[in-house]
Amino acid sequence: MNVAVFGTGMVGETIANALLGLGHAVTLCSRAADNPRANAWKAGAAGAAAAGTFADGAAAADIVFLCLKGEHVEEVVAGLASALSGKILIDLTNPLDFSKGMPPTLFVSGDDSLGERIQRAAPQARVVKTLNTVNANLMVAAGSLAQGQHTMLISGDDNDAKASVIRDFLTPFGWTDVIDLGGIAMARGQEAWMPVWLRLWGALKTPAFNMLVVRNKT
Repeated sequence: MNVAVFGTGMVGETIANALLGLGHAVTLCSRAADNPRANAWKAGAAGAAAAGTFADGAAAADIVFLCLKGEHVEEVVAGLASALSGKILIDLTNPLDFSKGMPPTLFVSGDDSLGERIQRAAPQARVVKTLNTVNANLMVAAGSLAQGQHTMLISGDDNDAKASVIRDFLTPFGWTDVIDLGGIAMARGQEAWMPVWLRLWGALKTPAFNMLVVRNKT
């Protein structure tokens, strides 16, 4: 499968490496074709690795992972809305505002979410919100937590797109407990977890943790 990863930071590179490990052809994308991080990743990667612009990735990929900073993602997606039409956009972003220092606040919350804004920016794309509630390393290696099973959340308006994301990516990444929250408006809840997550990180002194939703046996 041809996959584009938008974003050359830690999350983007972690996702891109994991996708190569699954046998996908991966393009790590940024604004400029001469992005040094993307080209360095390509040079050191094993497998079908490429570097390119956001436009390159949108044109060639079947699936796009959005691993950008929340403040930039809506603009990037809106500028490529036509090229992204019909494609699955896996949204890993969070609306974090660091302008007042740590811990950051959310620049959108309550009756809207960044996931919904992305869907509005590319209305013909199939936006699926997931993996935004955990650290990058845990995203691609769910079995690495010593405490056993833990929960991943997913939302989106297209049920077939969600099923594809679970089958082709979440399951291979080790996620065995996935809860479908419903439509993309449910991204409000996923993103609202971030203030709690950040404070837990501070309390635990490690980002290697996650939630487990425990069901009533009856």
